[in-house]
Amino acid sequence: MARQDALLRLHKSLITRRTELRKRLGLELEELAHVKHSSASGDAADAAFDASGEEISSTLAELEAKELAQIERALRRLKAGTYGKCEVCSIKIPVARLNALPFSTFCVDCQREMERDGGWSADYGANGWDRITDGDPMGEREVRISDLESDLSK
Repeated sequence: MARQDALLRLHKSLITRRTELRKRLGLELEELAHVKHSSASGDAADAAFDASGEEISSTLAELEAKELAQIERALRRLKAGTYGKCEVCSIKIPVARLNALPFSTFCVDCQREMERDGGWSADYGANGWDRITDGDPMGEREVRISDLESDLSK
């Protein structure tokens, strides 16, 4: 029963964090839109400072959006009854790990294996290219700039 209580607490914390992230993302996106539409004034240093601020805000918003997606996925897993089970080996993820990282989908051993392999399963070959190509990604062919087509009219 202790695990069930812990999962209920984690559910509540996931909901709280989701709400917080939604608010923050809304404000950050609104702020970015406002900055882009505000009139440009000042010299090149001001423009560079504004651009770097926009870059930082955009990066933070991207990271928060990724966290929000992971939280949404964890909440879907809770509803489906699969939350707290490793997606690879199906063992129960320890509550201590879920407390530290509530949207964990792998046990520690499987997570280490994924990180060691660079996230690629052994089923896809040593370097992962077999998954998206017919084997050797470049073959014997040399690629030249003239081989690439690009539309620069846009």
